[in-house]
Amino acid sequence: MGKTEFESVKRYLENNKGESESETRAFLEHLILRGLRLNLIEPGHVVFSMNIPPRLLNSGNYLHGGAITTLVDLIGAAAIPAAGFPWDSGVSLEINLSCLDAAYAHEEIEIDARVLRVGKTIAAVSVEFRKKKTGQIFAQGRHTKYLPSTIASKL
Repeated sequence: MGKTEFESVKRYLENNKGESESETRAFLEHLILRGLRLNLIEPGHVVFSMNIPPRLLNSGNYLHGGAITTLVDLIGAAAIPAAGFPWDSGVSLEINLSCLDAAYAHEEIEIDARVLRVGKTIAAVSVEFRKKKTGQIFAQGRHTKYLPSTIASKL
């Protein structure tokens, strides 16, 4: 990835103010992404942090699995252009999540996404959720995406 492209990705991740193309995306950004801070961006690797807001808690008063899964989807997808691939990174083929512990309101967490591999049509990303205070991993996710081909089909 050239320095100019990398800087473009960095600016987008740091300056996205919730402007979106659809109402659904705007809703998700407002609900889930508000309060996320970009801490690190390197080729194929992004780290965000956030203080868990009460709006993302489940009935047990800890971070909702649906919110964690949405973060795996969105932050995992952000790691792909950070690795030098187009923003239009295709569609999700698989997202899985393992919840290992609970995280509670006002707890500071880090979300670390790393591109594991990018092939001709598939990208795989790993996303770890850590409690910032202790470094303990409380959730792990994997995100597999189909990458649209820039080569016209011969079919």
